[in-house]
Amino acid sequence: MEYVYAAMLLHKAGKEINEKSMSELLTAAGVKADSVRVKALVASLAEVDIDEAIKTAPAMMAAAPAPAAPAPAKKKEKPEEETEEEESKKEEAAMEGLGSLFG
Repeated sequence: MEYVYAAMLLHKAGKEINEKSMSELLTAAGVKADSVRVKALVASLAEVDIDEAIKTAPAMMAAAPAPAAPAPAKKKEKPEEETEEEESKKEEAAMEGLGSLFG
């Protein structure tokens, strides 16, 4: 983002946005300028009308869809209490399973 900010600052100051001015501005701000990134940004801005882009930016922001709200967390349902009959049936089934192990 600092590269874009540097380009906007140069534009606002009425300076030419080129590799030398971008690198100097970034260095003055304490950012180690990556020459490849500077060159790519300068090349991509060559055909852009920055004033027009700034004017249309708020309209693009308003038209952008809002991020979706996170889904509400589902409440965990409490398991129904088992009746004594169900518990005894489960115990019997478990015992039968153990009995089959010993044959």
